[in-house]
Amino acid sequence: MATFTRMRIIGLSFLRVAVLLALWLAVASLAVSLYFVAVTYRSMYSSVAAVPEAQVALLLGASISADGTPSVVLKERADKAIDLYRAGKVKKILVSGDNGTQQYDEVYPVGKYLRAVGIPESDIFLDYAGFDTFSSMYRAKTVFDAPSIIVVSQRFHLPRALYIAHRLGLVAYGIDAGGNEHYLDNFLREIPASVKALFDVYDGRLPKYLGAQYPVSGDGSDTWVGPKLQGNYFKI
Repeated sequence: MATFTRMRIIGLSFLRVAVLLALWLAVASLAVSLYFVAVTYRSMYSSVAAVPEAQVALLLGASISADGTPSVVLKERADKAIDLYRAGKVKKILVSGDNGTQQYDEVYPVGKYLRAVGIPESDIFLDYAGFDTFSSMYRAKTVFDAPSIIVVSQRFHLPRALYIAHRLGLVAYGIDAGGNEHYLDNFLREIPASVKALFDVYDGRLPKYLGAQYPVSGDGSDTWVGPKLQGNYFKI
């Protein structure tokens, strides 16, 4: 009986430690997200008129609809990038997203959408290897040689994106693409992603692919060659 009681006490002690550790991790993770907000909010804007000018609008990828067209979230980002371009806030648009397989492409449909509204192909750069926010930021700086950017995404995503951009040495502002009806839910989902971003920055991580350089000061048409260009990233 004494042995059973002792084991029960030990088990309860481990349970308490596990619960306290889980709570500590949850609070620490939330603190990271709140810290990102605190250090980036001065760089976030809600209107095109207020945001400073930059060389390029960095349009971050999101899911594609089943018919291969931009999802609602991605279309909101594309429309905001169009507004920035037409207002003269940016000279180029860099579309960065996941095209890791030929069956899934977040990038080319957005490029076509931008081109269809009259933005010249030469002013649209396509980045097929923006598999996550860190990769998009890193490649904007190193592959596309962007001196300054306006990150186009929803409000819940901007603090993480801007934190990464600033830590990488980019001059970066953010503009809210709208569609924030589920802001709290999305913010909570951002918490683990923010912790990952912190590790990415301090661990010296590199994107999976870098490839040839396509400076945004040049002609975006060079990035519109589909699988031929993707071979630079994916070695195909």
